[in-house]
Amino acid sequence: MAEAHQAVAFQFTITPEGIDLQLSHEALRQVYLSGLRSWKKRIVRLKNNVITGVYPASPSSWLFVVIAILATMYTRSDPSMGLIAKIQEHLPYLRAPYLLTVVSAVVFSTMLWLSLIFTMKLCLKQLLSYHGWMFEQRGNVSNTTKVWMMLVRIFSGRQPLLYSYQGSLPNLPVPAVKDTIRRYLESIRPLKSDSEFERVNTLAKEFEVSLGNRLQWYLKLKSMWASNYVSDWWEEYIYLRGRGPIMVNSNYYGMDFMYAIPTPIQAARAGNILHAVLMYRRKLNKEEIKPVTLGPGQTQCERIFNTTRIPGEETDTVVHWKDSEYVAVYHRGRYFRLWLYQAGRMLSPREIEYQIQRILDDPSTPAPGEEKLGAFTAGDRLPWAQARKEFFGSGVNKRSLDCIEKAAFFVTLEHEELDKKGDDPDITLDRYAKSLLHGKCYDRWFDKSFSVVIYKNGKNGLNAEHSWADAPVVSRMWEYVLATDCFHLGYNEEGHCKGDVNPSLPRPQRLTWDIPSQCQERLAQSLSVAQVLADDVDFHVFAFRDFGKGSIKKVKMSPDGFIQLALQLAFYRDRGMFCLTYEASMTRLFREGRTETVRSCTSESCEFLRAFENGEVCRRFCRSASEKHQQLYRLAMTGAGIDRHLFCLYIVSKYLGIESPFLKEVFSEPWRLSTSQTPVQHLEMFDFVNYPEYLICGGGFGPVADDGYGVSYSLIGEDIITFHVSSKHSCPQTDSHKFGKQIRKALGDLLQLMTNNQKEASRSEQNHSPKPQSKKEL
Repeated sequence: MAEAHQAVAFQFTITPEGIDLQLSHEALRQVYLSGLRSWKKRIVRLKNNVITGVYPASPSSWLFVVIAILATMYTRSDPSMGLIAKIQEHLPYLRAPYLLTVVSAVVFSTMLWLSLIFTMKLCLKQLLSYHGWMFEQRGNVSNTTKVWMMLVRIFSGRQPLLYSYQGSLPNLPVPAVKDTIRRYLESIRPLKSDSEFERVNTLAKEFEVSLGNRLQWYLKLKSMWASNYVSDWWEEYIYLRGRGPIMVNSNYYGMDFMYAIPTPIQAARAGNILHAVLMYRRKLNKEEIKPVTLGPGQTQCERIFNTTRIPGEETDTVVHWKDSEYVAVYHRGRYFRLWLYQAGRMLSPREIEYQIQRILDDPSTPAPGEEKLGAFTAGDRLPWAQARKEFFGSGVNKRSLDCIEKAAFFVTLEHEELDKKGDDPDITLDRYAKSLLHGKCYDRWFDKSFSVVIYKNGKNGLNAEHSWADAPVVSRMWEYVLATDCFHLGYNEEGHCKGDVNPSLPRPQRLTWDIPSQCQERLAQSLSVAQVLADDVDFHVFAFRDFGKGSIKKVKMSPDGFIQLALQLAFYRDRGMFCLTYEASMTRLFREGRTETVRSCTSESCEFLRAFENGEVCRRFCRSASEKHQQLYRLAMTGAGIDRHLFCLYIVSKYLGIESPFLKEVFSEPWRLSTSQTPVQHLEMFDFVNYPEYLICGGGFGPVADDGYGVSYSLIGEDIITFHVSSKHSCPQTDSHKFGKQIRKALGDLLQLMTNNQKEASRSEQNHSPKPQSKKEL
């Protein structure tokens, strides 16, 4: 076999005359090319590190400064004011005095250049600390903001790379305790009775004047030492220390196009998708992905690939490897290693399709315990940590597990079709969401940074682990992959990937396991826990097409604020009450920023919705509720949120061994409505007008509270909003389909109200405006 021959670099035989080496020149060439690719990547990383390190200047600016200093010295003037002469005194003696002068001038120029870079970075950091522009009304830009925008352009210099802004981003500020408590009390006021609120208010005031200031001191100390006083504790205690299953509870999913399947051939779709993911990784390594405007933090992008969550008995760890040239593939209970590079060259989509088809055609059967091995990653973390230590610490199991954990990412080839012709589209989408979120509980590797799922009919999606990054990071990659798959790579007339195949490619490597019966028993227990959790999840996914953000903007409301009001109204109609509402916001304007909570349920929104349900004219209430939501969102984005500050105060209290009744009260409140907007970040790569069937569907997550809803939504173009609603069957008070209907009705009712109010306001202005005088009156 050709591939077996090329897999050996050389052969040798021992003869009486000595050792006879039989070298394989092709194999050595492959080794050389593979090493060449590795060195090219190192050089690119080094170059990018230099460019990012000197940003907002450029490496070439150093040469400009050196030439300028030497030119000035040529005119017999001393721009250093005597510093060059001082530098000469400390340099080794050179016989050529002119050369000594040049060297000292270069040293001075370099020091001057570095000083200028430091000054520019400091100025840019101070500029990026200004957030007043966020609190101005749209279209009404102040002179201060105009000057600020001009200065940012000046100090931003040339075109930034992906990580260029990281050194200039400000640290996340620590809010004052009294301000956080004031905003917290304001947020819970509409949810508490007078007696309950008075009790919490008393606890809050006692905390503020006593323990709060002591805990705050530790946070301020940490903020001066660490680049972000929240992120490391958030990752550690919210994600990694959780001992329950991460499947459903933490992981989230992203969907394919809602209606279109570019090809029904599973291997072909996998070929294009995997190649597009590699293209994105190459752009990421070269830092060619543009940072979002105004320098949001991009540090989470570093861990998209080659990253795995490793279970521990007390806490998990996130491990990232610098590079990996293969993926781990699961199909019909078997695991494979699939190399995506050959001799340093990325495999073409057609070659990946060829390799995937080899896996699909492989007739081998799973080893005992292999088929459901992934259930360890779906169940509780402690049993998985113990089993990993006991059964996967050495030998063949360790080698195979290392192969999965060090892979670039994970791929699942489903042997079943997802869509069935004739099914209700909504039911199909609901089944699709459940499949991506948990599958069969053993056919995903939930510890990997993300897993790509390819169904038998060509449909696909992904499942992502949450601890290493937030959803917008994965969403941005997935949008690029889908657009590249359909509009850049494409397929031939038969539905196969374009290009030619190299038949000498080595076959994908089947991973081997030796799983004893004791391990299989523990595996069955983990699967049982995961199966109960998965069966309890209720999903409803739908695209709202009656109107989108275009119509919402016409009534002069924030689209996000409008949807949040609609969700509040839907919950009020569904349960007859208001609840604590979680809306995720990004703190990307700060170094290593992750998320903050916007408490969307406010006194203003409750007042408006009560008036609306009572049939009262509530134009003023609606505007007040919308403006309040916008204010809270801006505060969260600019570091003045409530929940992350209280979370860190709580962590410090635990370190000090102090129990706080107030903090205990805060973290005992359930989030019965957890919401998140998935932004479309590569809108320019899609054409929803001419290609409406290529509607991206966003993604979703499981319910946060046992008696609540999880709602993810995306604003697609100007006319479509997609919703992913999750809840639990075990709670008789929740029903995802019923809540979805309430959302549809609430959206329509609110838009009609706002449209009518706008018409009434317009007529009122016309009636009160002075009528023009007639010629006779003039």
